[in-house]
Amino acid sequence: MEYEKLVKLAAEKRGKAYAPYSRFRVGAALITNTGNIYTGINIENVSYGASNCAERTAIFQAVSNGEDRIKIIAISSDSEDFIFPCGICRQVLVEFGCKNTEIVCSKKNGEFVVYTLDQLMPHAFDKF
Repeated sequence: MEYEKLVKLAAEKRGKAYAPYSRFRVGAALITNTGNIYTGINIENVSYGASNCAERTAIFQAVSNGEDRIKIIAISSDSEDFIFPCGICRQVLVEFGCKNTEIVCSKKNGEFVVYTLDQLMPHAFDKF
């Protein structure tokens, strides 16, 4: 199943996260509408505003390769609880996803729940 594959890939990637300040490692893996897979990690900076979340790292990598639509994105962290995208990442997902884009929120142990972007970001500010 795509969800399990993406959660596993996101979990593998989170080990490469650069998180010396928060020590909160996050990995993300996504599938675009063309079927291509991209990954990302959180990358921190001593100036917190210059940090980048795993979700945006993966999305920006996809867009840099000519993609413009996210089908599914999975997020994995070291947390025992489900991890959700932050507000900025949700807004970026609105730009490159659609109401039915699936967000796979997982726990450290691989358990996951799936939401649509519309569920996590109702009444989003968008370009339409």
